Amino acid sequence: MDDTEVLYNDTCPVCRFEIDSYARQVAADGLPIRFDRLDRAADWGLTPDQAARALHVRQNGVVLSGLPAFRALWAAMPRWRWLARLTGWPVVRPISAAVYAWVLAPLLYRMHRRRQGTLRT
Repeated sequence: MDDTEVLYNDTCPVCRFEIDSYARQVAADGLPIRFDRLDRAADWGLTPDQAARALHVRQNGVVLSGLPAFRALWAAMPRWRWLARLTGWPVVRPISAAVYAWVLAPLLYRMHRRRQGTLRT
């Protein structure tokens, strides 16, 4: 298995809760998955603001974001491979990608900007 790196918004309580649960499982299973916080965004060629907009995963030097990033992470974790497969089904993939890209990620990013004090009302 190739190493998997994850870049996530550690300032987001929802994101941090989810990624912390993955990190505990990764540690227990001894998987080669590394988790980077927003302060490592430059190492990924991103600004912290760009990185906060979606989950990012790097495998084999390729950076994925959004649902493809989640699918890559889930596929690297034996207990979550079923979800990677499910979200890859032809009918499910576009729907789940759209929900993440157009609803969940923007909502979490807006909450992030509000916490940072950069959201204008």
